[in-house]
Amino acid sequence: MLQKIIGSDQSKTTVIIRLMVGAVFLSEGIQKFVFPAIRGAGRFQKIGLPSPETLGTFVGAFEIVCGLLILLGFLTRMASIPLIIIMLVAIATTKIQVIETEGVWAMLHGSRTDWAMLLGSIFLLFKGSGSFSIDCLIVNRIQ
Repeated sequence: MLQKIIGSDQSKTTVIIRLMVGAVFLSEGIQKFVFPAIRGAGRFQKIGLPSPETLGTFVGAFEIVCGLLILLGFLTRMASIPLIIIMLVAIATTKIQVIETEGVWAMLHGSRTDWAMLLGSIFLLFKGSGSFSIDCLIVNRIQ
């Protein structure tokens, strides 16, 4: 069971995606606390999400914790799941409206980072952490 959760393809190139996804989520999570009016609760209130203070703190904390886990390559598959959910909600609450007002091309342009983070997180869910990770160290000790 543990092997399925932390196992990986041992690829060195997977590390690049892991570092990109982890760094972006860590940075975005920190910004929700440093700039709450424009990145956290204020942003959530502007787009009409319920309990923006609580939600901003909750999402920011998950982005920080999961971003760090992914950067370290520790429980990468598990850490990617909340991030996939965050990105699906972000696309649904902010980008779908753009289609109605500005069209598909404007939505695709405005959501390019969202799609990259969503697909990067899905990739990590399937592939794991790659080499140079805590997950790999654990698996190597078990074997």
